Amino acid sequence: MIQAAIFDMDGIIIDSEPFWRKAISDVLSTIGIHLNSTQAMQTTGLRVDEVVHYWYERYSLTDPSPETISRKINERVIDYIKEEGALMDGLETVFGIFHRRGIPVALASSSDYILIDAVVDTFNIRGHFDVIYSAEEEQYGKPHPAVYLSTARKLDVPPYACLTIEDSLAGVIAAKAARMACIAKPEVYPDYDKGFHIADKIVGSLHGIDEDVLREIEAEQAGISDH
Repeated sequence: MIQAAIFDMDGIIIDSEPFWRKAISDVLSTIGIHLNSTQAMQTTGLRVDEVVHYWYERYSLTDPSPETISRKINERVIDYIKEEGALMDGLETVFGIFHRRGIPVALASSSDYILIDAVVDTFNIRGHFDVIYSAEEEQYGKPHPAVYLSTARKLDVPPYACLTIEDSLAGVIAAKAARMACIAKPEVYPDYDKGFHIADKIVGSLHGIDEDVLREIEAEQAGISDH
């Protein structure tokens, strides 16, 4: 049985992936790194410091400091969120499903707490979550499973009894590496990366998540545990 639900933030709670790509491209362009649309999507799901490190390595840059660039990207994303952000369509319905089941709900994000706080407070949704946790506290971000394993510990629920909801391939890999069930809602649908097939269910929108889907996942979990 599903004993806890863990939501990713970017692309699941709020449609912020386009904001991230714009902010990363905007800020990196100021130091001579000009990304095309394909390059801007290569780091989807990674922590901002890992994104900056990724491009600094490829362009052999050391100045300005990666920390400075990471901070500027975070600030730019927050501006976009406050000016243009909106909760994902269907989010309240999905919250309702888990709250009616009486199971704890968590937020586990690659974004720094400054971004998480901006989202949950701007849209007044902090009360939906029993645990809010950032990979900022971990040595490694997604696709490493650490952020999910730590969130499960904070929920006091075994990882195999958790259901994650993710939009990025890095996040799906992290969830499955943590031995959690995972519903994927790829940003690009239906022409998503074939790697998403490791998820337990793939949906085109949050409206695709309902009790039937949860029961299907629980039946699969029960079948695995029987063998």
